[in-house]
Formats: sequence, structure tokens, C-alpha cells
Amino acid sequence: MTGKTKTKGVIAILTGGGDVPGLNPAIRAITIRAIREDYEVIGLRRGWAGLIEMIRDKKVDNSNCYIPLTEEIVNRTGRTGGTFLHSSRTRPSHVPKDLVPVHLKDKYTDEINDLTPEVLTNLGFLNIDYLIPIGGDDTLSYAVRLYKEGVKVVAIPKTMDNDVPGTDYCIGFSTCITRTINMTNTLRTSAGSHERLLVLEVFGRYAGYTAMLPTMAGAANRCVIPEYQFEIEDLARLLINDRAKNPSNYAVVLVSEGAMFKGGEMVFQNSEKDMFGHSKLGGIGDLISSNLKSLSPKFNKGKQINYIHQKLGYLVRGGDPDSIDSIVPMAYGNLALDLILKGIHGRLVVLKNGRYDNMPIDVVTSSKKIVNIRKYYNTERLRPYYNSFEMSPLFIMTSE
Repeated sequence: MTGKTKTKGVIAILTGGGDVPGLNPAIRAITIRAIREDYEVIGLRRGWAGLIEMIRDKKVDNSNCYIPLTEEIVNRTGRTGGTFLHSSRTRPSHVPKDLVPVHLKDKYTDEINDLTPEVLTNLGFLNIDYLIPIGGDDTLSYAVRLYKEGVKVVAIPKTMDNDVPGTDYCIGFSTCITRTINMTNTLRTSAGSHERLLVLEVFGRYAGYTAMLPTMAGAANRCVIPEYQFEIEDLARLLINDRAKNPSNYAVVLVSEGAMFKGGEMVFQNSEKDMFGHSKLGGIGDLISSNLKSLSPKFNKGKQINYIHQKLGYLVRGGDPDSIDSIVPMAYGNLALDLILKGIHGRLVVLKNGRYDNMPIDVVTSSKKIVNIRKYYNTERLRPYYNSFEMSPLFIMTSE
């Protein structure tokens, strides 16, 4: 439907969920290889949203839903962060009534609507032969649904939390870790100058990898993660002891946004949920900070200790990719094309045990990838174990 003569076929790419550095290099790698292998490439805009908002009429301008990709377009953006195709948290199988596109409102009138028939018809309208979604477990769980509906899907894992099952590495994770370490080292000068506790909240809804790896690398004294509910008094005692041992009189803790006090629940900004049922997290760092301050006299000879609290948030997912998030997306994109050239689909490209490979796509929905606390997290010390790393992969903690 793009007006270009079809050769071997048409490949569509989309990016869904949160943005991370490395998406544009992946799009670039897929597009350049595909064009050179004599495929046409289409970029679907705003994740799955482009496929439900499209109007099947040749006379209608659907440029807000898809764009033909060329080497010139992807070369211009291939070294930058974010995704020039844009993204969304749209879930076509669970679209609320008020978010159903205007042209479909008469057809879909339930409170929650499954627009998968529209997605399938729109893929046919665009003559899509293969679909390459790049996303986390939410985006890719819907890709599994489409594969079961007969769509030829080859998926690429992306998430700064590194929690897509089946792969040791997801696009965006390395840059997130690099930024977290750099920003922690920047903020520690203020913590030291004022002899405070430094509390940094990082992303990580269900998995604590983004707090664990920087702590293991020496960026923080302690970390609290979603996989283990912690006692705030234990954290206060450990941090204040760390502070006393530090000649500059400060200590650092990294807090996953999904971390929970013992017997408590996740802390949400509000009750609003996205189409995948997730409320926006945020606020556990504030609660930990205030509790540490109030508890500090108990472990500091009656004297109160103040704190610096910083939510790193989007600062670690914006900007250009680091070297790993430039190389891995390039490799993943080419792996996806290798599979397509062999006529293989229903796969997830992965890094496993230091090697590029692929797995059945339904691995995404078969399990949850979280930190194995028995193996990696010292629950008494609230920090990673530092055991033998012999034969471990690059980022130590992986899918089991």
C-alpha cells in the first residue's frame, strides 16, 4: 500500500512500551539489511497504536500510522536515542471504550474491546509479510498473540529493566546501568559535602537488575529491590554504619521503584492504569528517605541525619546509546533478518550465555524474569553477593 513495487516481500517494524537508547540503531540495522536483501520496509508508528488507528482507505493520509523506511531516513537517526517511530503502551486486545479510534466507535462498544481483528486486517491492507516488534514483555506478549493468529513474527527484546524472559540481554539495559553509575558518582559529591544519606530511586517494577548491577559495581552501599520485602530499620542501621565507616561521612542506597517495605505494597503515583493494567510507580524513594531520617537518631547516638533524594527516572532512558546499546541492536536486527531469509518466524532473538541465538517467541509469556535472590542477593546485608563470577555472562545475573 506504500506505492513501491513489492519484491521479496514487506517487513514492518514497530517499537512499543518505554523508550530506551538502542531502538533507533535496531531499526537502522533491520532496514538497511532488509533493503539490501530486496525487501520493502515499513515503520509502524506509536507501537501497536498505529495498527488500530489506521483507516483502510487509499485516499486517507495514514502517515501518522506508518511510514516507508529508506536508508536515508534510518541513517539520519540510527546513532540517536529514543525511537523516531515513537511508542505507546497500547494493547490492542484490551482497548478501553474511550480510547477506541473514532472510526471504530460504532463497531466496538464494550467497556474493554479486543481490536485484534482490526490489527490483522490492517496488516493485510499493508501487505505485511513479516512483523518485527521491538519491546518488553508487555509489547511482546501481544506479539505472541498475533503469532498464534498466524502472523509471521520475529521479535527483539527491549527494556531497561532487562526482564524479558529467555534472553540474558535486552536493548537499553547497558545505557541505563552506565547512566545510573555516572549520576550516582555525580551526586555523591553533594552527599559527602553535607554528610548525608543519598537515596536514589531507579526504574524496576518487578525486577531489581537496575539497582543490583550498579551496586555490585560499587556505585552504592546498599540496594532494595522488588523481589525482597525489606525492614526499614535494617536498612537504616546498615546505611548509618556505612556512613560512619566512610571518611566523607555519607552512604548511598539504590531503590527500585517496585521495592516494598516488609508487609507493605508497591507505591503508586495515582490509581490510573495503562492498557496492560500497570499503575505508574513512584514514591518509594520519598518514603524511604523520610523514614531513614526519623530513624537515624536510633543508630547515630541520638543525632538526626538528613538525606538527599533523587529520582533518576527518565534521565537514564533518554539520550544516545552507549557502545553496547549500539552494537547489540545492530546484531539483533541482523539476526532477525537471518531468520526471515530462512523463512523462520515465531522466534525471539536473544543473547544467551554470551552467544547470539533465538528462542521460541512464547518464552516471553511462559515465565517471569526476576532476580534470583537466593543466588544473587544477600537479604541480611541488603546488597548483592560477591561470590565467584567464573563462567558468568557479562552482566552476571541472567534468565535462569
